[in-house]
Amino acid sequence: MTDKNALIQPDRDQSAIALHIVDKASMPDWLRARSGQARALLTAQAFAGAAGEVAVVPEGDGDGWIAVAGVADRAKLGTWCLARAAERLPAGTYRLAGVGDAAPALHGWVTAQYRFDRYRSQGSEPGPRVLLTSAVRALPLALAEAAAVTMVRDLVNTPAEDMGPAQLEAEARALAKAHHATIHVIAGDVLERDYPMVHAVGRAAARSHAPRLIELEWGNPSHPRVAVVGKGVCFDSGGLDIKPASGMALMKKDMGGAAHALALAGLIMGQNLPVRLHLLVPAVENAISGNAFRPGDILRTRQGLSVEVTNTDAEGRLVLGDALTRASEAKPELVIDFATLTGAARVALGPDLPAMFARRDETAQALLAAGIGRDDPCWQLPLHDAYREWLKSDVADLQNSPSNGFAGASVAALFLDRFVGEGIDWLHFDTFAWRPVGKPGRPKGGEALGLRAAWGLLQGRYAAG
Repeated sequence: MTDKNALIQPDRDQSAIALHIVDKASMPDWLRARSGQARALLTAQAFAGAAGEVAVVPEGDGDGWIAVAGVADRAKLGTWCLARAAERLPAGTYRLAGVGDAAPALHGWVTAQYRFDRYRSQGSEPGPRVLLTSAVRALPLALAEAAAVTMVRDLVNTPAEDMGPAQLEAEARALAKAHHATIHVIAGDVLERDYPMVHAVGRAAARSHAPRLIELEWGNPSHPRVAVVGKGVCFDSGGLDIKPASGMALMKKDMGGAAHALALAGLIMGQNLPVRLHLLVPAVENAISGNAFRPGDILRTRQGLSVEVTNTDAEGRLVLGDALTRASEAKPELVIDFATLTGAARVALGPDLPAMFARRDETAQALLAAGIGRDDPCWQLPLHDAYREWLKSDVADLQNSPSNGFAGASVAALFLDRFVGEGIDWLHFDTFAWRPVGKPGRPKGGEALGLRAAWGLLQGRYAAG
């Protein structure tokens, strides 16, 4: 049942303000049906029916009013078509006029009203803008996807002191309780013994941010096994290869991969996708203290390989290596990992496009198509085999960060590939998890990038019917 307080609700002829949707082609005919006062007000507001324009005008000669929003093509609404209207309109309940299927735009209506106000003493928002829709069948999933995006944003936006490994564990425990999943958390001496790279990266943190591996399982064991892994570096100082102050400014978001993994797990369980879910989050803080791991250290790994640490700021691939090894031991059909892994991916693709790597072309194509279909585009970068030689070490089985600076995102992915079991279908997201400049429906701050694409892939691959 739809929450009565939800921002999108079934249209049952409730009292509502009409929200007219126009585009430049339909604007002249629509305008002729308006009163002279309404036309004058629209002219004064320079409203021409262009995408993103929003206005409020009187309704007829009475005291009422209507809203109007411009879109690129009112016959083909997209995810963000109504987002600007949801941001700018006065609080109230609205009913669409002038369009047919509004289902594709429901997600943007909800996410446009997201605000991170945990630390504000007093809110300044005018109140909710509720949209009534006849697309009743689309409501539950639209609300679920919006809630998943909100979860990612909230987790990433929360400062590291309040979103450390213990808090990620609490989020996972809440998911497990809500969906009757089993959860197991490995820490302390057992973590050091069984997940040595996770322990090494996180051992310098304060006791309150002690490292751990969070492991959740859900679903029918007879269903296809899917592992979802998320990098949970809750703050990354760079370790002894310390970042400059400017490089640390956004490092609260370095657990963005874990946020994506938790949100995707919530979607899988909440929508009862017929899979056996295995969620893994290596949660650490890459801190600096007397016992921090050092450049030149050689780390053991759960898989048995040895890794020479050539850069303590390339820590995400280390913690993921042990987690991917654990995921592979259970013989999954598919592994998906999310990580805010490399600056090289951002240099190549900017903040909007998560870099995606895949072992199988058919899986990559399905993922890219799912992203386009949900306005959550991704871009595939290569697992170029010739670059594997750059991971060679003179003293260990491999090094974690070559010094040549070439193809950083691909080389990091090739490092992870060494820890994924042979023959397993694998997708790796190198995502930014942050939006430096706001757009309609997508405010500045923590952001889910690649989440809906991955969810679309899973739906297409495993959804019954």
